Amino acid sequence: MASPSKAGAALAALREDLVGDVFAPSDAGYDEARTVFNAMIDRRPAVIAQCVDENDVVRAVRFGRDLDLNIAVRGGGHSVAGTAVNDGGLVVDLRHMRAVSVDPAAEAVRVAGGATMSDLDRACQPHALATTGGRASTTGVGGFVLGGGSGWLDRWCGLAVDNLVGVELVTADGERVHASADENPELFWGLHGGGGNFGVATALTLKLHELPEFSIALVLYLPEFGPEVTRTYRELITIAPDEASGGVLYLTGPPEEFVPPHLVGSLLCGALLTYAGPEEDMRKLAEPLLALPHESEIVGAMPYADVQCMLDDPPGMRNYWSAEYLTSAPDSYLDAFCAGGDAMPATGTIHVLFPQGGAIAAGPHEYPVPYRDAPWAVHPFAIWEDPADDERCVSWVREVRAAAQPWSTGAVYLNFIGDEGAERVVAGLGPENTRRLADLKRRYDPDNVFRFNHNIRPA
Repeated sequence: MASPSKAGAALAALREDLVGDVFAPSDAGYDEARTVFNAMIDRRPAVIAQCVDENDVVRAVRFGRDLDLNIAVRGGGHSVAGTAVNDGGLVVDLRHMRAVSVDPAAEAVRVAGGATMSDLDRACQPHALATTGGRASTTGVGGFVLGGGSGWLDRWCGLAVDNLVGVELVTADGERVHASADENPELFWGLHGGGGNFGVATALTLKLHELPEFSIALVLYLPEFGPEVTRTYRELITIAPDEASGGVLYLTGPPEEFVPPHLVGSLLCGALLTYAGPEEDMRKLAEPLLALPHESEIVGAMPYADVQCMLDDPPGMRNYWSAEYLTSAPDSYLDAFCAGGDAMPATGTIHVLFPQGGAIAAGPHEYPVPYRDAPWAVHPFAIWEDPADDERCVSWVREVRAAAQPWSTGAVYLNFIGDEGAERVVAGLGPENTRRLADLKRRYDPDNVFRFNHNIRPA
């Protein structure tokens, strides 16, 4: 650790050199700058560097290395594990780096490292183009893509990493590196699921797909119809084209237009059918869901970017998430899923079962995303406000996971979980991939500077 005089001089120099803002604990705005999406995380970094361009990122990383500070990287979004901030270290904050540049002719988009899914989707929408994004508009693009990337379009156009064309990276020694299939291909491979272990992603280039029409059916039912709804959805999606996705979910009725006033705050079961195509085709597919007794429905064409906002997670709440990827979804599992829904804490919590298959399963198997072959995934995410509910909500998530174990593949999508230990990181990457990634980590980050993540230790 640097002496106080050296640290003070270095901080003064950083304030002078950085185009963006620099916050220390005594500065006005520091508490706002350190606050993250998950209210369970309360950490106090020594320095927060809010970078506005790649040069700022280089300066910030070199500052952190010179002072031997732990370095956390904050992209645009959630970091439910809380790894975007640390205690007593440096946070490289990318949230002012949100530029999105669409090249319609090339069907590609360049996204700055701090952009959110809303930034990406809104920029692509006027061109009738899209790529796989998270299931909420507030998700950060960088962490989402580098962690694998699952969303409403993945059965149709693959996981987000399947659409990754290139990455601009600032490494642990403050150097700029470009990774693509032709340039630093081993690093490029590692960025397909390895997350932020190899550097700070200042920009990503993604392949786009023509999406002139998008449509949905969101149908809400009383929870006692859950077993019938889940079976109906399973049968429907099994024969559906790859354009269809969505899921079955249990939720507490939010104060939204699509929820009848008398059901706001009540436990509901919902079926969401998303469709990368025209309303007419989606309606035919949704007929069995609409034939069941239900309380409300939204059925029709809707811009994809608008759908992305429908299930946004509110900031400032306490969050605990997990997931299991399943070998199948037989009736016995669906009963267990519904039992988990019935036992769900009546907060902002959501309990969702969604399909994979399609372009996910057909995609390139060489990348470190071992959950690709699972046909189903269950994703319980508890959201609540009162710290007194911590134990109850965390226990519920763990019980849902435990109930899914007989059908679990053992693999997991790391973006869906918090800190569940080193074994779960291996489960999210695959054992062989983990060894290869550890060699890559030794090459690009031998000191494990970037360890505030689902960490891969250098071999």
